[in-house]
Amino acid sequence: MPAKRATKSPVADHDKAHDVKEAFEISWNGYYKHAFPHDTLRPVTNGYADDRAGWGVTVVDALDTAIIMNSLEIVQPMLDHIAKIDFTTTAKANEAISLFETNIRYLAGLLSGYDLLKGPYKHLGADPKKVDALLQQAQSLGDSLSVAFDTPSGIPDPTIFLNPAKKHSGTNKNNVAEIGTLVLEWTRLSDLSGNKTYAELAQKAQDYLLHPKGASEAWPGLIGTWVNIGDGNFLDSSGGWSAYDDSFYEYLIKMYVYDPKAFSGYKDRWVAAVDSTVKHLVSHPTTRKDLSFLSAYNGQRTIPSSGHLASFAGGNFILGGIVLGEEKYKELGIKITESYYETYIQEAAGIGPEGFNWVDAALASNDPNNRAPPANQADFYKKTGFYNTSPYYILRPETVESIYYSYRLTGDKKFQDMAWTAFQQIRRLCRVNDGYAELSDISKKNGGSFVDEMQSFWMAETLKYLYLIFAADGPVHVQGQGAKNQFVYNTEAHPMAVRG
Repeated sequence: MPAKRATKSPVADHDKAHDVKEAFEISWNGYYKHAFPHDTLRPVTNGYADDRAGWGVTVVDALDTAIIMNSLEIVQPMLDHIAKIDFTTTAKANEAISLFETNIRYLAGLLSGYDLLKGPYKHLGADPKKVDALLQQAQSLGDSLSVAFDTPSGIPDPTIFLNPAKKHSGTNKNNVAEIGTLVLEWTRLSDLSGNKTYAELAQKAQDYLLHPKGASEAWPGLIGTWVNIGDGNFLDSSGGWSAYDDSFYEYLIKMYVYDPKAFSGYKDRWVAAVDSTVKHLVSHPTTRKDLSFLSAYNGQRTIPSSGHLASFAGGNFILGGIVLGEEKYKELGIKITESYYETYIQEAAGIGPEGFNWVDAALASNDPNNRAPPANQADFYKKTGFYNTSPYYILRPETVESIYYSYRLTGDKKFQDMAWTAFQQIRRLCRVNDGYAELSDISKKNGGSFVDEMQSFWMAETLKYLYLIFAADGPVHVQGQGAKNQFVYNTEAHPMAVRG
Protein backbone atom coordinates (compact mmCIF):
# COMPACT_ATOMS: atom_id res chain seq x y z
CA MET A 1 0.00 0.00 0.00
CA PRO A 2 1.66 3.29 -1.04
CA ALA A 3 2.13 5.86 1.72
CA LYS A 4 -0.51 8.59 1.85
CA ARG A 5 0.68 11.55 -0.16
CA ALA A 6 1.20 14.87 1.57
CA THR A 7 -1.05 17.47 -0.02
CA LYS A 8 -1.29 21.22 0.20
CA SER A 9 -4.38 23.27 -0.61
CA PRO A 10 -4.21 24.87 -4.07
CA VAL A 11 -3.18 28.54 -3.87
CA ALA A 12 -4.26 31.15 -6.40
CA ASP A 13 -1.68 33.13 -8.37
CA HIS A 14 -3.71 36.12 -9.49
CA ASP A 15 -0.98 37.69 -11.64
CA LYS A 16 -0.59 34.56 -13.74
CA ALA A 17 -4.37 34.05 -13.94
CA HIS A 18 -4.59 37.65 -15.18
CA ASP A 19 -2.01 36.95 -17.91
CA VAL A 20 -3.96 33.91 -19.13
CA LYS A 21 -7.17 35.94 -19.10
CA GLU A 22 -5.41 38.60 -21.18
CA ALA A 23 -4.53 35.94 -23.80
CA PHE A 24 -8.21 34.94 -23.84
CA GLU A 25 -9.28 38.57 -24.35
CA ILE A 26 -6.75 39.02 -27.19
CA SER A 27 -8.12 35.85 -28.82
CA TRP A 28 -11.75 36.91 -28.43
CA ASN A 29 -11.15 40.46 -29.65
CA GLY A 30 -9.22 39.19 -32.68
CA TYR A 31 -11.97 36.69 -33.48
CA TYR A 32 -14.67 39.34 -32.95
CA LYS A 33 -12.91 41.87 -35.16
CA HIS A 34 -12.05 39.58 -38.08
CA ALA A 35 -14.28 36.48 -37.95
CA PHE A 36 -17.48 37.01 -35.93
CA PRO A 37 -20.10 35.50 -36.35
CA HIS A 38 -18.31 32.83 -38.42
CA ASP A 39 -16.85 29.68 -36.92
CA THR A 40 -13.08 30.06 -36.81
CA LEU A 41 -10.52 32.86 -36.96
CA ARG A 42 -7.70 32.58 -39.47
CA PRO A 43 -5.19 34.69 -37.51
CA VAL A 44 -2.39 34.92 -40.10
CA THR A 45 -4.58 36.40 -42.83
CA ASN A 46 -7.16 38.02 -40.51
CA GLY A 47 -9.82 35.92 -42.23
CA TYR A 48 -12.30 33.27 -41.16
CA ALA A 49 -13.55 29.79 -41.95
CA ASP A 50 -16.99 28.25 -41.55
CA ASP A 51 -15.79 24.77 -40.69
CA ARG A 52 -18.37 23.82 -38.02
CA ALA A 53 -21.74 24.34 -39.74
CA GLY A 54 -21.34 28.14 -39.77
CA TRP A 55 -23.18 28.67 -36.47
CA GLY A 56 -20.30 30.49 -34.78
CA VAL A 57 -18.52 27.66 -32.95
CA THR A 58 -15.92 29.94 -31.35
CA VAL A 59 -18.71 31.91 -29.63
CA VAL A 60 -20.48 28.87 -28.17
CA ASP A 61 -17.32 26.95 -27.31
CA ALA A 62 -15.70 29.92 -25.52
CA LEU A 63 -18.82 31.05 -23.63
CA ASP A 64 -18.18 29.23 -20.36
CA THR A 65 -14.51 30.28 -20.31
CA ALA A 66 -15.67 33.92 -20.46
CA ILE A 67 -18.17 33.16 -17.67
CA ILE A 68 -15.53 31.52 -15.45
CA MET A 69 -13.26 34.54 -16.06
CA ASN A 70 -16.14 36.82 -14.91
CA SER A 71 -15.98 38.69 -18.24
CA LEU A 72 -19.57 39.91 -18.57
CA GLU A 73 -18.54 42.34 -21.33
CA ILE A 74 -17.60 39.30 -23.45
CA VAL A 75 -20.45 37.07 -22.25
CA GLN A 76 -23.15 39.54 -23.36
CA PRO A 77 -22.38 39.62 -27.10
CA MET A 78 -21.97 35.85 -26.97
CA LEU A 79 -25.46 35.41 -25.49
CA ASP A 80 -26.87 37.86 -28.05
CA HIS A 81 -25.44 35.79 -30.91
CA ILE A 82 -26.44 32.41 -29.46
CA ALA A 83 -30.08 33.45 -29.08
CA LYS A 84 -30.21 34.06 -32.86
CA ILE A 85 -28.61 30.82 -34.16
CA ASP A 86 -30.87 28.61 -36.26
CA PHE A 87 -29.83 25.08 -35.32
CA THR A 88 -32.44 23.54 -37.63
CA THR A 89 -30.49 24.22 -40.83
CA THR A 90 -27.18 25.31 -42.35
CA ALA A 91 -26.62 28.25 -44.67
CA LYS A 92 -24.81 25.94 -47.11
CA ALA A 93 -26.77 23.14 -48.77
CA ASN A 94 -25.53 19.58 -48.21
CA GLU A 95 -23.10 20.66 -45.51
CA ALA A 96 -21.81 17.63 -43.58
CA ILE A 97 -22.10 18.08 -39.80
CA SER A 98 -20.01 16.02 -37.38
CA LEU A 99 -22.23 14.65 -34.60
CA PHE A 100 -19.23 14.28 -32.29
CA GLU A 101 -17.72 17.76 -32.77
CA THR A 102 -21.13 19.46 -32.69
CA ASN A 103 -21.98 17.62 -29.49
CA ILE A 104 -18.77 18.37 -27.58
CA ARG A 105 -18.40 21.99 -28.73
CA TYR A 106 -21.90 23.36 -29.31
CA LEU A 107 -24.30 21.24 -27.26
CA ALA A 108 -21.99 21.02 -24.25
CA GLY A 109 -21.13 24.73 -24.53
CA LEU A 110 -24.82 25.65 -24.36
CA LEU A 111 -25.51 23.33 -21.41
CA SER A 112 -22.47 24.46 -19.48
CA GLY A 113 -23.25 28.14 -19.99
CA TYR A 114 -26.76 27.46 -18.72
CA ASP A 115 -25.58 25.52 -15.65
CA LEU A 116 -23.02 28.18 -14.73
CA LEU A 117 -25.25 31.24 -15.23
CA LYS A 118 -28.13 29.59 -13.35
CA GLY A 119 -25.73 28.46 -10.62
CA PRO A 120 -22.42 29.80 -9.27
CA TYR A 121 -22.15 32.64 -11.85
CA LYS A 122 -25.66 34.00 -11.41
CA HIS A 123 -23.98 37.03 -9.82
CA LEU A 124 -22.70 38.10 -13.26
CA GLY A 125 -26.21 39.41 -13.89
CA ALA A 126 -26.63 38.08 -17.45
CA ASP A 127 -30.06 38.70 -18.99
CA PRO A 128 -32.28 35.85 -17.62
CA LYS A 129 -34.14 35.53 -20.95
CA LYS A 130 -30.86 35.01 -22.80
CA VAL A 131 -29.78 32.48 -20.17
CA ASP A 132 -33.04 30.55 -20.65
CA ALA A 133 -32.41 30.71 -24.41
CA LEU A 134 -29.27 28.59 -23.89
CA LEU A 135 -31.38 25.61 -22.82
CA GLN A 136 -33.98 26.22 -25.56
CA GLN A 137 -31.19 26.30 -28.13
CA ALA A 138 -29.65 23.14 -26.69
CA GLN A 139 -32.99 21.37 -27.19
CA SER A 140 -33.29 22.69 -30.72
CA LEU A 141 -29.79 21.41 -31.49
CA GLY A 142 -30.48 18.06 -29.81
CA ASP A 143 -33.62 17.68 -31.93
CA SER A 144 -31.62 18.37 -35.09
CA LEU A 145 -28.82 15.98 -34.18
CA SER A 146 -31.15 13.17 -33.14
CA VAL A 147 -31.58 12.12 -36.79
CA ALA A 148 -28.13 10.52 -36.40
CA PHE A 149 -29.66 7.79 -34.20
CA ASP A 150 -32.22 6.78 -36.82
CA THR A 151 -30.27 3.62 -37.70
CA PRO A 152 -31.07 -0.13 -37.50
CA SER A 153 -29.14 -0.56 -34.23
CA GLY A 154 -29.59 2.88 -32.69
CA ILE A 155 -25.83 3.44 -32.95
CA PRO A 156 -25.54 6.96 -34.35
CA ASP A 157 -24.24 7.82 -37.79
CA PRO A 158 -21.20 10.10 -37.34
CA THR A 159 -22.41 12.60 -39.97
CA ILE A 160 -25.72 14.37 -40.53
CA PHE A 161 -27.16 16.92 -42.97
CA LEU A 162 -29.88 19.48 -42.25
CA ASN A 163 -30.23 21.33 -45.57
CA PRO A 164 -32.22 20.74 -47.74
CA ALA A 165 -33.43 17.67 -45.81
CA LYS A 166 -32.67 16.29 -42.35
CA LYS A 167 -30.81 12.99 -42.83
CA HIS A 168 -27.69 11.05 -41.89
CA SER A 169 -24.90 9.89 -44.19
CA GLY A 170 -25.85 6.21 -44.27
CA THR A 171 -22.33 4.98 -43.55
CA ASN A 172 -22.02 1.46 -42.11
CA LYS A 173 -19.60 2.05 -39.20
CA ASN A 174 -18.67 4.48 -36.43
CA ASN A 175 -15.86 4.58 -33.88
CA VAL A 176 -16.16 4.22 -30.12
CA ALA A 177 -15.11 7.80 -29.34
CA GLU A 178 -17.84 9.23 -31.57
CA ILE A 179 -20.45 6.80 -30.18
CA GLY A 180 -19.32 6.96 -26.55
CA THR A 181 -18.80 10.71 -26.18
CA LEU A 182 -22.45 11.71 -26.24
CA VAL A 183 -23.81 10.18 -23.07
CA LEU A 184 -22.83 12.95 -20.64
CA GLU A 185 -24.23 15.80 -22.74
CA TRP A 186 -27.42 14.00 -23.79
CA THR A 187 -28.13 12.81 -20.25
CA ARG A 188 -27.62 16.37 -18.96
CA LEU A 189 -29.93 17.70 -21.69
CA SER A 190 -32.64 15.27 -20.59
CA ASP A 191 -32.19 16.19 -16.94
CA LEU A 192 -32.46 19.92 -17.65
CA SER A 193 -35.26 19.75 -20.22
CA GLY A 194 -37.37 16.98 -18.65
CA ASN A 195 -37.41 15.17 -22.02
CA LYS A 196 -36.01 11.67 -21.41
CA THR A 197 -35.55 10.85 -25.10
CA TYR A 198 -32.10 12.46 -25.42
CA ALA A 199 -30.62 10.34 -22.60
CA GLU A 200 -32.33 7.19 -23.88
CA LEU A 201 -30.84 7.60 -27.37
CA ALA A 202 -27.28 8.11 -26.11
CA GLN A 203 -27.45 5.43 -23.41
CA LYS A 204 -28.85 2.83 -25.82
CA ALA A 205 -25.90 3.45 -28.17
CA GLN A 206 -23.49 3.34 -25.20
CA ASP A 207 -24.78 -0.11 -24.18
CA TYR A 208 -23.20 -1.67 -27.28
CA LEU A 209 -19.83 -0.42 -26.03
CA LEU A 210 -20.39 -1.52 -22.44
CA HIS A 211 -21.37 -5.05 -23.54
CA PRO A 212 -19.25 -5.59 -26.65
CA LYS A 213 -20.12 -8.31 -29.18
CA GLY A 214 -18.36 -9.29 -32.41
CA ALA A 215 -14.57 -8.88 -32.47
CA SER A 216 -13.27 -9.61 -28.98
CA GLU A 217 -11.78 -7.20 -26.46
CA ALA A 218 -7.99 -7.14 -26.65
CA TRP A 219 -7.90 -7.37 -22.85
CA PRO A 220 -10.69 -6.91 -20.24
CA GLY A 221 -12.19 -3.43 -20.70
CA LEU A 222 -10.02 -2.53 -23.71
CA ILE A 223 -12.32 -2.75 -26.70
CA GLY A 224 -11.91 -2.32 -30.46
CA THR A 225 -12.37 0.95 -32.31
CA TRP A 226 -14.91 0.37 -35.11
CA VAL A 227 -18.52 -0.75 -34.66
CA ASN A 228 -21.00 -1.88 -37.31
CA ILE A 229 -23.95 0.54 -37.32
CA GLY A 230 -26.26 -2.18 -38.68
CA ASP A 231 -26.00 -4.65 -35.80
CA GLY A 232 -23.74 -3.07 -33.16
CA ASN A 233 -20.99 -5.67 -33.51
CA PHE A 234 -17.33 -4.74 -33.14
CA LEU A 235 -15.31 -4.94 -36.36
CA ASP A 236 -11.81 -5.00 -34.83
CA SER A 237 -9.79 -5.40 -31.63
CA SER A 238 -7.48 -2.40 -32.06
CA GLY A 239 -7.40 0.77 -29.98
CA GLY A 240 -5.74 2.79 -27.25
CA TRP A 241 -6.08 6.13 -25.42
CA SER A 242 -5.78 8.28 -28.54
CA ALA A 243 -7.97 9.41 -31.46
CA TYR A 244 -11.15 7.41 -32.22
CA ASP A 245 -11.08 5.78 -28.75
CA ASP A 246 -9.96 8.29 -26.11
CA SER A 247 -13.10 10.01 -24.84
CA PHE A 248 -15.13 6.77 -24.66
CA TYR A 249 -12.91 5.74 -21.74
CA GLU A 250 -12.85 9.31 -20.40
CA TYR A 251 -16.65 9.39 -20.10
CA LEU A 252 -16.94 6.06 -18.25
CA ILE A 253 -15.59 7.55 -15.02
CA LYS A 254 -17.13 10.96 -15.70
CA MET A 255 -20.63 9.44 -15.84
CA TYR A 256 -19.89 7.91 -12.44
CA VAL A 257 -18.98 11.41 -11.17
CA TYR A 258 -22.24 12.67 -12.70
CA ASP A 259 -24.31 10.08 -10.81
CA PRO A 260 -22.51 7.27 -8.95
CA LYS A 261 -25.67 5.24 -8.36
CA ALA A 262 -27.08 5.32 -11.89
CA PHE A 263 -23.72 4.78 -13.61
CA SER A 264 -21.81 2.39 -11.34
CA GLY A 265 -21.61 -0.08 -14.26
CA TYR A 266 -19.75 2.55 -16.30
CA LYS A 267 -17.24 2.87 -13.45
CA ASP A 268 -16.68 -0.90 -13.44
CA ARG A 269 -15.83 -0.80 -17.16
CA TRP A 270 -13.41 2.10 -16.54
CA VAL A 271 -11.66 0.18 -13.76
CA ALA A 272 -11.32 -2.87 -16.04
CA ALA A 273 -9.90 -0.71 -18.86
CA VAL A 274 -7.40 1.12 -16.64
CA ASP A 275 -6.25 -2.07 -14.87
CA SER A 276 -5.63 -3.66 -18.29
CA THR A 277 -3.85 -0.46 -19.41
CA VAL A 278 -1.46 -0.72 -16.45
CA LYS A 279 -0.75 -4.38 -17.26
CA HIS A 280 -0.34 -4.09 -21.01
CA LEU A 281 -0.13 -0.51 -22.35
CA VAL A 282 2.05 1.48 -19.92
CA SER A 283 5.37 1.47 -21.77
CA HIS A 284 8.92 2.61 -20.96
CA PRO A 285 11.31 3.78 -23.71
CA THR A 286 14.69 2.01 -24.01
CA THR A 287 16.64 5.25 -23.50
CA ARG A 288 14.43 6.75 -20.76
CA LYS A 289 13.01 3.97 -18.62
CA ASP A 290 11.90 6.63 -16.11
CA LEU A 291 9.14 7.71 -18.56
CA SER A 292 5.72 6.08 -18.96
CA PHE A 293 3.83 6.48 -22.24
CA LEU A 294 0.65 4.72 -23.35
CA SER A 295 1.00 2.31 -26.26
CA ALA A 296 -1.70 1.63 -28.81
CA TYR A 297 -2.69 -1.99 -29.51
CA ASN A 298 -3.78 -4.24 -32.36
CA GLY A 299 -5.25 -7.32 -30.74
CA GLN A 300 -2.70 -8.27 -28.07
CA ARG A 301 0.21 -6.70 -29.91
CA THR A 302 1.23 -3.30 -28.59
CA ILE A 303 2.45 -0.37 -30.70
CA PRO A 304 4.75 2.18 -29.01
CA SER A 305 3.08 5.20 -30.56
CA SER A 306 1.19 8.07 -28.89
CA GLY A 307 0.60 11.78 -29.09
CA HIS A 308 -0.61 15.00 -27.56
CA LEU A 309 -4.25 13.83 -27.54
CA ALA A 310 -3.46 10.87 -25.25
CA SER A 311 -1.87 13.09 -22.61
CA PHE A 312 -5.39 13.76 -21.22
CA ALA A 313 -5.27 10.26 -19.71
CA GLY A 314 -3.12 11.41 -16.79
CA GLY A 315 -5.90 13.71 -15.61
CA ASN A 316 -8.54 11.05 -16.24
CA PHE A 317 -6.66 8.50 -14.10
CA ILE A 318 -6.33 11.12 -11.34
CA LEU A 319 -10.07 11.88 -11.46
CA GLY A 320 -10.80 8.15 -11.12
CA GLY A 321 -8.38 7.92 -8.22
CA ILE A 322 -10.06 10.86 -6.50
CA VAL A 323 -13.65 9.60 -6.78
CA LEU A 324 -12.78 5.95 -6.06
CA GLY A 325 -10.32 6.76 -3.27
CA GLU A 326 -7.65 4.70 -5.06
CA GLU A 327 -4.05 5.82 -4.60
CA LYS A 328 -2.77 3.60 -7.43
CA TYR A 329 -4.78 5.53 -10.06
CA LYS A 330 -3.65 8.88 -8.66
CA GLU A 331 0.00 7.76 -8.80
CA LEU A 332 -0.42 6.45 -12.33
CA GLY A 333 -2.06 9.73 -13.40
CA ILE A 334 0.78 11.85 -12.04
CA LYS A 335 3.37 9.59 -13.68
CA ILE A 336 1.61 9.82 -17.07
CA THR A 337 1.19 13.61 -16.72
CA GLU A 338 4.86 14.16 -15.94
CA SER A 339 6.00 11.83 -18.74
CA TYR A 340 3.90 13.55 -21.43
CA TYR A 341 5.03 16.93 -20.14
CA GLU A 342 8.59 15.76 -20.90
CA THR A 343 7.66 16.01 -24.59
CA TYR A 344 7.26 19.77 -23.98
CA ILE A 345 10.54 20.19 -22.12
CA GLN A 346 12.60 18.26 -24.66
CA GLU A 347 11.38 19.96 -27.85
CA ALA A 348 13.29 22.97 -29.12
CA ALA A 349 10.12 25.09 -29.05
CA GLY A 350 9.18 24.00 -25.51
CA ILE A 351 5.82 22.66 -26.76
CA GLY A 352 4.83 19.00 -27.20
CA PRO A 353 4.32 17.39 -30.64
CA GLU A 354 1.08 16.11 -32.12
CA GLY A 355 2.48 12.58 -32.56
CA PHE A 356 5.53 10.63 -31.41
CA ASN A 357 6.92 7.09 -31.16
CA TRP A 358 9.55 5.36 -29.02
CA VAL A 359 11.28 1.97 -28.77
CA ASP A 360 9.56 -0.09 -26.06
CA ALA A 361 12.03 -1.62 -23.61
CA ALA A 362 9.67 -4.58 -23.01
CA LEU A 363 9.23 -5.53 -26.67
CA ALA A 364 11.63 -7.63 -28.72
CA SER A 365 13.95 -5.46 -30.77
CA ASN A 366 12.87 -7.30 -33.93
CA ASP A 367 9.15 -6.73 -33.24
CA PRO A 368 7.82 -4.96 -36.40
CA ASN A 369 5.93 -2.48 -34.18
CA ASN A 370 9.12 -1.52 -32.33
CA ARG A 371 10.58 0.84 -34.90
CA ALA A 372 13.94 2.51 -34.35
CA PRO A 373 14.01 6.28 -34.77
CA PRO A 374 15.06 7.69 -38.17
CA ALA A 375 18.78 8.45 -38.38
CA ASN A 376 18.24 12.21 -38.11
CA GLN A 377 16.46 11.74 -34.74
CA ALA A 378 18.72 9.04 -33.25
CA ASP A 379 20.59 11.46 -30.95
CA PHE A 380 17.34 13.17 -29.98
CA TYR A 381 15.80 9.80 -29.06
CA LYS A 382 18.85 8.84 -26.98
CA LYS A 383 18.36 11.96 -24.85
CA THR A 384 14.55 12.24 -24.75
CA GLY A 385 13.04 8.75 -24.97
CA PHE A 386 10.79 9.61 -27.94
CA TYR A 387 11.03 10.73 -31.53
CA ASN A 388 8.64 12.93 -33.53
CA THR A 389 6.25 11.51 -36.11
CA SER A 390 4.01 14.63 -36.33
CA PRO A 391 5.95 17.64 -35.06
CA TYR A 392 3.18 20.23 -35.38
CA TYR A 393 1.12 21.93 -32.61
CA ILE A 394 -2.53 22.92 -33.08
CA LEU A 395 -3.06 24.81 -29.77
CA ARG A 396 -4.10 21.58 -28.03
CA PRO A 397 -5.09 21.47 -24.34
CA GLU A 398 -4.58 17.89 -23.18
CA THR A 399 -1.19 18.22 -21.49
CA VAL A 400 -2.21 21.26 -19.44
CA GLU A 401 -5.53 19.53 -18.69
CA SER A 402 -3.64 16.73 -16.91
CA ILE A 403 -1.40 19.28 -15.17
CA TYR A 404 -4.61 20.92 -13.86
CA TYR A 405 -5.84 17.62 -12.34
CA SER A 406 -2.38 16.98 -10.88
CA TYR A 407 -2.39 20.40 -9.23
CA ARG A 408 -5.91 20.01 -7.86
CA LEU A 409 -4.89 16.68 -6.35
CA THR A 410 -1.58 17.69 -4.79
CA GLY A 411 -1.52 21.49 -4.43
CA ASP A 412 2.14 21.14 -5.44
CA LYS A 413 3.37 24.41 -6.93
CA LYS A 414 5.60 22.51 -9.37
CA PHE A 415 2.50 21.82 -11.46
CA GLN A 416 1.71 25.54 -11.61
CA ASP A 417 5.33 26.09 -12.68
CA MET A 418 4.97 23.46 -15.44
CA ALA A 419 1.79 25.11 -16.72
CA TRP A 420 3.35 28.56 -16.62
CA THR A 421 6.43 27.41 -18.56
CA ALA A 422 4.21 25.84 -21.23
CA PHE A 423 1.95 28.91 -21.41
CA GLN A 424 4.87 31.30 -21.83
CA GLN A 425 6.19 29.32 -24.80
CA ILE A 426 2.77 29.02 -26.44
CA ARG A 427 2.06 32.71 -25.92
CA ARG A 428 5.46 33.74 -27.29
CA LEU A 429 5.53 31.48 -30.36
CA CYS A 430 1.85 31.26 -31.41
CA ARG A 431 0.90 34.94 -31.20
CA VAL A 432 0.35 36.52 -34.61
CA ASN A 433 -1.59 39.70 -35.52
CA ASP A 434 -4.76 39.72 -33.39
CA GLY A 435 -4.77 36.08 -32.32
CA TYR A 436 -2.81 32.86 -31.88
CA ALA A 437 -1.91 30.45 -34.67
CA GLU A 438 -0.91 26.81 -34.86
CA LEU A 439 2.75 25.89 -35.42
CA SER A 440 4.16 23.67 -38.15
CA ASP A 441 7.27 22.30 -36.42
CA ILE A 442 7.94 22.38 -32.68
CA SER A 443 11.29 20.63 -33.18
CA LYS A 444 12.54 24.07 -34.30
CA LYS A 445 13.20 26.78 -31.74
CA ASN A 446 10.81 29.21 -33.42
CA GLY A 447 8.06 26.56 -33.89
CA GLY A 448 8.55 26.49 -37.67
CA SER A 449 5.93 28.51 -39.51
CA PHE A 450 2.42 29.63 -38.58
CA VAL A 451 -0.60 27.57 -39.63
CA ASP A 452 -3.53 29.90 -40.34
CA GLU A 453 -6.08 28.57 -37.85
CA MET A 454 -7.21 29.25 -34.27
CA GLN A 455 -9.57 26.39 -33.46
CA SER A 456 -12.30 27.01 -30.91
CA PHE A 457 -10.79 24.59 -28.38
CA TRP A 458 -7.92 27.06 -27.82
CA MET A 459 -10.40 29.32 -25.97
CA ALA A 460 -12.70 26.57 -24.72
CA GLU A 461 -10.06 24.25 -23.27
CA THR A 462 -6.41 25.30 -23.41
CA LEU A 463 -6.90 28.76 -21.93
CA LYS A 464 -9.60 27.56 -19.50
CA TYR A 465 -7.41 24.86 -17.95
CA LEU A 466 -4.45 27.25 -17.80
CA TYR A 467 -6.61 29.88 -16.11
CA LEU A 468 -8.06 27.41 -13.58
CA ILE A 469 -4.55 26.28 -12.58
CA PHE A 470 -3.93 29.81 -11.26
CA ALA A 471 -7.46 31.03 -10.40
CA ALA A 472 -9.01 31.23 -6.95
CA ASP A 473 -10.80 28.17 -5.63
CA GLY A 474 -14.52 27.82 -6.30
CA PRO A 475 -17.35 25.36 -6.92
CA VAL A 476 -16.61 24.91 -10.62
CA HIS A 477 -13.15 23.47 -9.87
CA VAL A 478 -12.30 19.79 -9.84
CA GLN A 479 -12.23 18.89 -6.14
CA GLY A 480 -9.09 16.84 -5.61
CA GLN A 481 -8.85 16.82 -1.84
CA GLY A 482 -12.03 15.47 -0.30
CA ALA A 483 -14.83 17.89 -1.23
CA LYS A 484 -17.62 16.58 -3.48
CA ASN A 485 -17.35 17.51 -7.16
CA GLN A 486 -20.26 19.78 -8.04
CA PHE A 487 -19.31 19.85 -11.74
CA VAL A 488 -17.88 17.37 -14.22
CA TYR A 489 -15.99 18.50 -17.34
CA ASN A 490 -16.87 17.14 -20.75
CA THR A 491 -14.08 16.31 -23.19
CA GLU A 492 -14.11 19.91 -24.48
CA ALA A 493 -13.65 21.28 -20.90
CA HIS A 494 -17.29 22.32 -20.50
CA PRO A 495 -18.24 21.97 -16.81
CA MET A 496 -21.74 20.58 -16.25
CA ALA A 497 -23.50 20.39 -12.90
CA VAL A 498 -23.66 16.84 -11.52
CA ARG A 499 -26.95 15.26 -10.47
CA GLY A 500 -28.18 15.85 -6.93
